[in-house]
Amino acid sequence: MLPILDESTGLLLKAIHFSANKHRGQRRKDLEQTPYINHPIEVAQRLWEIGGVRDPFTLIAAVLHDTIEDTDTSEQEIEVLFGQEVRSVVMEVTDDKSLPKQERKRLQIEHAAGASIRAKLIKLSDKSCNLADLLLSPPPSWNLERQRQYVLWTEQVVARLRGTNSALEESYYEILRFGKQALNIS
Repeated sequence: MLPILDESTGLLLKAIHFSANKHRGQRRKDLEQTPYINHPIEVAQRLWEIGGVRDPFTLIAAVLHDTIEDTDTSEQEIEVLFGQEVRSVVMEVTDDKSLPKQERKRLQIEHAAGASIRAKLIKLSDKSCNLADLLLSPPPSWNLERQRQYVLWTEQVVARLRGTNSALEESYYEILRFGKQALNIS
């Protein structure tokens, strides 16, 4: 027997629809240039399936995690449509695109340990998805050194997330081990 759905299911579906509209036309950097929306859906799915996350605010924020950073979505728009709790989590995982890339990466490492549990869960799932995508289909413009740097950077971020969710962490470290071996990183 299937469980009875509640209002959070509707809000999650609304978030998927919203994110799909906002990311319409965007593509990932992989060779196949997969539709961008696949990524936030995969982040939420990984939280659900591997991490056992059942908190609707975390799952909704996962689907929306790149909307402010990568589209014309405003912080206020997220709050009006999805509430203050979701907005707060989305903002925690949003990089300030006005900063140089290296500074944004440094800040992700620095802020990871002090993030809320919801933000940590999303970061952990996001890094796992991005790392797996990189290893399966690296962006054609990324040379081997850039790929290695990305792998090591994700490791630094995730090290600050230890103790968040053992299943998600174990999954990330499996991907990391494979990646280090494939890219000859000792």
